[in-house]
Amino acid sequence: MNAAIIFILLMCLMLTGMPISISLGLTVLSFLFLFTQVPLESVALKLFTGIEKFEIMAIPFFILAGNFLTHGGVARRMIKFATSMVGHWYGGLGLAGVLACALFAAVSGSSPATVVAIGSILMPAMLKAGFPNRFGAGVITTSGALGILIPPSIVMVMYSVATNTSVGALFMAGVIPGIALACVLGGVTWYRARKFDYPRMKKATFGERWTAFRESVWGLLLIVVVMGGIYSGMFTPTEAAAMSAVYAFFVAVFVYKDLSMKDVARVLLNSANMSAMLLYIITNAVLFSFIMTNENIPQALADWMLGHGLGMIAFLLAVNIILLLAGNFMEPSSIVLIFAPILFPVAMKLGIDPVHFGILMVVNMEVGMCHPPVGLNLYVASGITKMGITELTIAVWPWLLSMLAFLVVVTYVPIISTWLPRTLGMM
Repeated sequence: MNAAIIFILLMCLMLTGMPISISLGLTVLSFLFLFTQVPLESVALKLFTGIEKFEIMAIPFFILAGNFLTHGGVARRMIKFATSMVGHWYGGLGLAGVLACALFAAVSGSSPATVVAIGSILMPAMLKAGFPNRFGAGVITTSGALGILIPPSIVMVMYSVATNTSVGALFMAGVIPGIALACVLGGVTWYRARKFDYPRMKKATFGERWTAFRESVWGLLLIVVVMGGIYSGMFTPTEAAAMSAVYAFFVAVFVYKDLSMKDVARVLLNSANMSAMLLYIITNAVLFSFIMTNENIPQALADWMLGHGLGMIAFLLAVNIILLLAGNFMEPSSIVLIFAPILFPVAMKLGIDPVHFGILMVVNMEVGMCHPPVGLNLYVASGITKMGITELTIAVWPWLLSMLAFLVVVTYVPIISTWLPRTLGMM
């Protein structure tokens, strides 16, 4: 009964158009005052201890690094490098878009940032080269979603905060699925380009490729700094985030010089705004999770499923359906912070690996960002391409279907997610 009250309250508030963070906060306060006898002192204590986690500090640092890279010319150089490598294949600029999104994802940790940084440069170039608007929009919208799967990923940090799973293990677990999904999206791009005979570029010489690599190497080195530092034990994921922010500032301002010292204040302000929004969501989500645990809702759900003989396969199918439906009207951070505390205990009772479950949730978030009506990447891409949401939805379908097929594989083949961190001794 209490579970129904909580979710009805939350849904009613969200349907009014109220932001997720405020809806969560009002749901928690309303339930605390009207339906429970929980002392407010314990709520205040939980609020402070819940956001006192060292891992949370990684979020503003990764956001800051992503903003420095987005405004600092890194994306343009990565596109040039990607184009020199795969531009001569069918759909060359489209394939370059997938590769550039994968590379930029590995340094930014954000899907919207990837769509904006790569799409705003590549879309005009694709239209000029003779590609249909829908083809370019489909490539950029879906490939941009790699930003939350290929590490470092802000959404993975959120999952770690909600479930106490190792951030380092999650980052390593995202490498193979991230590369695999980039290959799947690239395969769809190549197939459609070949089928409709879209333009190909002239093959770049070795000298041109070397020049493009040399120009983009400062941005690519950030991947080595973050992943190499975490794997070698030189620093924790949170320290890696701080390092990436300092490195991105240095590259954007002093190496590429595309960002002046005057612009740094604007980047800092944008990053502070975004960080404050996410941290406010986390704060309210911590209280929401506290209520759930206090009312024994996750435990009751686990007992009900086990009592009715629903095993791992049925549970994972249900999780995918729930998360894909949630993706229709919520953004990834909110979905993870609301649903992870509910679903995670059930997954643990069924013997599902916490790292595999985290990657499964992240892939669901990726799909959710690309499908209507509130797919975040659709709205970002709409601003870049000047296309309506309906037209964009039609444009992304071939890639979206391949992402759904990939989701099924990741769901039921856990070794894809767990092999690398287990091999590296992180699990």
